[in-house]
Amino acid sequence: MTEEEVADPQNLPLPDRLTVAADATDDIHVLTPTGEIDHHTGDELRQALDAITTPRPRVVIDLHQVTFMDSSGINILIAAHRALTDTGGWLRLARPTDPVLRTLTIVGIDTVIDCHTTLPQALDD
Repeated sequence: MTEEEVADPQNLPLPDRLTVAADATDDIHVLTPTGEIDHHTGDELRQALDAITTPRPRVVIDLHQVTFMDSSGINILIAAHRALTDTGGWLRLARPTDPVLRTLTIVGIDTVIDCHTTLPQALDD
């Protein structure tokens, strides 16, 4: 293996890191977290949710790039759902991966927060 073929360890993504991309479409905020949502990384998602300051915010969290979610992630979703509902807005979940959907289903979050298999379904009023 040549030197160019060896990956620079400083440029490799950290497996326990979470990034959250934010976008908006038709006045709906779309957050797309990538990585694991747990007690070490959950603040990234919480901060992205806290940054939404529009009146009666409508938010979709697109979970198709989330590989793992523990109870910390569930607590963030519940708190966001309550906060958004209290201000006249809403929270919807879209495209959860199989491991994340299993977690959502086991704890019953899918019966509290609208959970959709596609992003267009979640964006539809």
